[in-house]
Amino acid sequence: MAGDYTVGDLVAEFLAACGVQTVFGIASVHNIPMLDGIGRRNAIRYMMARGEMGGVHMADGYARASGHLGVFFSSTGPGAANAVGGMVEAQFAGSPVLHITGQTATRFVDKGMGTVHDVPDQLAMLGAVSKSVYRIRQANQALGVLTRAAVDALTPPRGPVSVEVPIDIQRTAIERPALLDNFTLPLPPPLPPSEAELDELAARVLAAKRPMLWLGTGAHHAGGAAARLLDLGFGMVSSWKGRGSVSEDHPMNLAGLHGNGMKSVTDFYQTVDLLLVVGARVRGHETGDFSLKLPTNIIQVDIDPMANGRTYASKYFVTGDSKLVLDGLLKRLAGKQHIDPAYPAQFRKLKVDAQAEFKATLGPYGDFADQLRKVLPRDAIWVRDITQNNTTWGNRVFPLYDPTSNIYPVGAGIGQGMQLGIGAAAAAKGRRTIAMVGDGGFFLNVGELWTAVQEKLDIVIVVMNDKGYGVIKRIQDSLQGGRRFFADLQGPDLGQLAGIAGIPFFKVTNGDKFGETVAAALEVHGPCLVEVDMTSVGEFPPYYPFNIRPQG
Repeated sequence: MAGDYTVGDLVAEFLAACGVQTVFGIASVHNIPMLDGIGRRNAIRYMMARGEMGGVHMADGYARASGHLGVFFSSTGPGAANAVGGMVEAQFAGSPVLHITGQTATRFVDKGMGTVHDVPDQLAMLGAVSKSVYRIRQANQALGVLTRAAVDALTPPRGPVSVEVPIDIQRTAIERPALLDNFTLPLPPPLPPSEAELDELAARVLAAKRPMLWLGTGAHHAGGAAARLLDLGFGMVSSWKGRGSVSEDHPMNLAGLHGNGMKSVTDFYQTVDLLLVVGARVRGHETGDFSLKLPTNIIQVDIDPMANGRTYASKYFVTGDSKLVLDGLLKRLAGKQHIDPAYPAQFRKLKVDAQAEFKATLGPYGDFADQLRKVLPRDAIWVRDITQNNTTWGNRVFPLYDPTSNIYPVGAGIGQGMQLGIGAAAAAKGRRTIAMVGDGGFFLNVGELWTAVQEKLDIVIVVMNDKGYGVIKRIQDSLQGGRRFFADLQGPDLGQLAGIAGIPFFKVTNGDKFGETVAAALEVHGPCLVEVDMTSVGEFPPYYPFNIRPQG
């Protein structure tokens, strides 16, 4: 009937037209018309999070695992504020998350009149944690604003975008836009480098005899071209978020062992005559606040001109899409690159020796990466929270073969891993999802376990339980004279918790049984919980930078 189609319906139809199949959210007085549109259309799966922060993390995990738009609906005011933490992480990770929130009626907005959920300048709050923010100010601009927001989120450098839809506008009856027929998002084409830049880049690369790549998130889609460079004799490392762009079983790929705290790797860097950084920030978190000594001849490729000189100084910079740049470079290198004949064998040996050296520092957890890789399917999605196990073997030596398999809190916040895993599992389409979390992070958002239960998601949640904040204890040992204040946790028995949730439970008390226990959990359909009792397996040993002995 005429007049039955509202802006709330448009939001629902727009998302479906963009190819969105699953969204996450919290129902609220200020978003019911939009959720009603989703429910009545029944074209999109709506997953009910237990809290806004968890829901945004789910949308983020979905975006990373699917490579497409992750969508989250929040309430207004306090609800939108609760989503801020998840938006911060999506910003760190460069995830295309579309956060759609309500707003009080337009006649009350920003007037401080005390309406329900009214907060001063909600748009400014969201602007601090979003790539861009928009408010739909009248019904006839809704489709244009939503389109702009989705394009912003998906255009490199990608990031989270927030849209406010005031409640009265959601309810406004409009004529259905004919543009939604055969709708396609007007995404810009990849940014090409100039021919002159490519010529100069090739000349500099051809002068190198011992070149390396450092790949980041911005090179996820350039893995094929990067692999061809490795076959020519280039070595390679990745940022932790950039891992998997080239399969990590390639002998010339050091993966996440980019050298911080490892003398064998940093010494090797001094023999490298060119480091080509592609789509990577070379972050302080991964370089010891830039104390890591990289090769001095650095060339950087990035879609964002502001990346030039942001961390390490570069000798040359190319602005452009990473795949287009590397493809253009390869055409110019054909048959002309002359690598030091000894270099490839030396690099392959470095990889074998560095991995063995690193695993030897992990005590009873030294073979956990190998045990887990042996039982996981090759295409499994590997999600982690910030734990001692992830900071060490999870980020550095567990082999990954695809960038969508690599999901963890880039901003280093705890309590995010399980929700990222729930979102990833929602996007998995038959792939297995495993989420490794610490007990501290797990208890922080334990209520979201019931989201996985309600949605019957295939996810194995592994809780590395050392009964405290292990990472914090290491910092206290190193910097506070071993005074471990406020780092021990009391929590529920995980087996009993799994029983309350009605999901299978497995427990590891012997480190040698880690892999086979996870293998048994993988046979379960639906969510299940695996506890690794670290007090039984053994204390996690100090790791870099906490294992450095004072000089003198």
